[in-house]
Amino acid sequence: MCNLYSVTKGQAAIRDLFDAMDDKTGNLPSMPGVFPDYLAPIVRAGANNTRELALARWGMPSPAFALEGKRTDRGVTNIRNTKSPHWRRWLSPSSRCLVPFTSFSEPGRSADGKSEPVWFALGEDRPLAFFAGVWTTWTSTRKVAEGEVTCDLFGFLTTDANREVREIHPKAMPVILTEKNEWEAWLDAAWDEAQMLQRPLSDGVLSVVARGEKTDEG
Repeated sequence: MCNLYSVTKGQAAIRDLFDAMDDKTGNLPSMPGVFPDYLAPIVRAGANNTRELALARWGMPSPAFALEGKRTDRGVTNIRNTKSPHWRRWLSPSSRCLVPFTSFSEPGRSADGKSEPVWFALGEDRPLAFFAGVWTTWTSTRKVAEGEVTCDLFGFLTTDANREVREIHPKAMPVILTEKNEWEAWLDAAWDEAQMLQRPLSDGVLSVVARGEKTDEG
């Protein structure tokens, strides 16, 4: 599971990829390490056919069975089974989003067998791309000390691993969208069309750009 990624390109770089955008993120800093429950930027449908750049917490509401006996819901970061009734409610265009990233990490092993993060990107220069995500506004207790809160949450879809990721983490990889037509389809298309985007990135597109670091400053 991808539970760590980075977005080190600024909000101007994100805005430049879209024709009209309402930026609600304020002064967005570089984020070399985004961990579960962090606030991070997402792109979603805005008013009057615009796109909106907003902040949301990483981790969608957990299914009811996963919360039995628990006082908090820390959220689900990665979503695979889009046929589940729990997730189907958030698959319409109004609940889909794009999650900007420049690199993402999967758990690997060092030469001495110790666990270490392995960072993947579309190149050494970490070009901007997007995970196919979903979002919602939800009321829950994410941390006992925080109490009940209502906030925007997001997660992103996973799929089978491609060749590069499979060498490190064979079970899954995030759904990555690199082309404008894919971004538009994910945000606007009916589910029959949009679901076709839940597929591995082509082999040979990703590179390992760092190992062993909890953040990726690239």
